[in-house]
Amino acid sequence: MNLEKLNPEKKLKIIFMGTPDFAVPVLKALDDNYKVSCVITQPDRMVGRKQEMVHPPVKVEADKRVILTLQPEKIKDVVEEVKHINPDLIVTCAYGQIVPKEILDIPRLGCINVHASLLPKLRGGAPIHRAIMDGHSKTGITIMYMNEKMDDGDIISQVETPILDTDTASSLHDKLSVLGAKLLIETLPSIINGTNSRTKQNRDEVTFAFTIKREDERIDFSKTKRDIHNQIRGLNSWPGAYCLYEGKILKVWNSYITDNYFPAMFDGQITNIYDNGFGVKVSNGEIVFTEVQLEGKNKMSAKEFLNGVNKEEFIGRVLD
Repeated sequence: MNLEKLNPEKKLKIIFMGTPDFAVPVLKALDDNYKVSCVITQPDRMVGRKQEMVHPPVKVEADKRVILTLQPEKIKDVVEEVKHINPDLIVTCAYGQIVPKEILDIPRLGCINVHASLLPKLRGGAPIHRAIMDGHSKTGITIMYMNEKMDDGDIISQVETPILDTDTASSLHDKLSVLGAKLLIETLPSIINGTNSRTKQNRDEVTFAFTIKREDERIDFSKTKRDIHNQIRGLNSWPGAYCLYEGKILKVWNSYITDNYFPAMFDGQITNIYDNGFGVKVSNGEIVFTEVQLEGKNKMSAKEFLNGVNKEEFIGRVLD
């Protein structure tokens, strides 16, 4: 894309705001097609058991591209720096903070956001997880103008993608990240020349994708097999659904549902051992766990896990 042809008066100044892996393809596409003047991302954080200081993925990519990077604890702390840059456009994607009005008002072309849902559905910080956990059959990307409320601005463009039964939050994350980068580059020319559409969100259709909390991770075996299967898929590969086995956390990473029914058993009771996993009784049937992780251990297939248990005693035990 020839920037000078799109904007012959001057070269666009663009600020990009983003933090996690999801935002990296968007930054790459934006900087490949337009020159990003500055990146704003979250501060480095201590992560892992060793508590090592780690750069956010967007900063790592920005450093590779030698882009000026700011990492304020609070976005309001860099208002003066943003004014000094005087951007024509601000693009955000999974930045992690609400951008204040004093920044939103700076760029002449506005502030736009790349959001991983079909707004007005699934506003908030966990739209990918929640789309699967809530049993949606499709999701997508929305490019929208930003305002002072969370994911409330006018819609510019959208693209849909189906959610397959084999999808996890991890696989859907990767698909949407690529779709987001593609849709942004397709949409930007109309924003630059002022021909883009602008549609207000239907307030009656608003739903929310609140950030995942610890209670969202605990498996409730009194729920349906479909609900539990969606929960497991929606929390893979982070943070993981879990139950308790002999007082220890047992994370469940993969599963499938069967047509079997065990009316005489308790919810959470081990029903059977199969070639690729073990069955658990739930409210309306059976779910089979195929990949698990016992507290203090690495992920493993259910078959590997079963090598360490007495199989005859294992059937009939109850998971909490």
